[in-house]
This record gives sequence, structure tokens and C-alpha cells, in this order.
Amino acid sequence: MKKVTIYALSTCLWCRKTKKYFEEKKIPFEAIDYDKQDDARQEEMMEEMRAAGCSGSFPFLKIGSACLQGYDPEEFEKLLDKK
Repeated sequence: MKKVTIYALSTCLWCRKTKKYFEEKKIPFEAIDYDKQDDARQEEMMEEMRAAGCSGSFPFLKIGSACLQGYDPEEFEKLLDKK
């Protein structure tokens, strides 16, 4: 299975929905709350998002080597090769 990393904001409804989606599907993931990181780590995370081709809005996900933003279960399934 591809590695899933979710970059989220602890107060973001869509971020919570995204985490819940992966929990309900029993798909392992790593979640990192951007707003709970120090300034240096936040900057690293933003650089990683931009390098992956995303603009820096949340949630930001890496599924394997692909990146996507927002809550999009259909795209999650596609990137996980489930469809």
C-alpha cells in the first residue's frame, strides 16, 4: 500500500473529515498538524507542499509520490489504486 501523509490544521473541518475517511477505510496514514509545529517545521512543510505542486491550502495529502489538496474521496481512491 502507498504511504499516506496528511498535513492538516487541528481546527479544520475538512482536515478532520479527511482523517476520518482514512480511519473508516482502515487505511494507515501519518497525520501532521501544521498549526502545532514550530515556525521552522511549518516552513519545511510549506516548501514540501510547493515542491510537490500544491499551493499550501489544507488538507494537503501525499499519497505515494502524488500530492493533492482538499477532501476528495474519489481522488483518494484513484491515487490508492482502488478504482
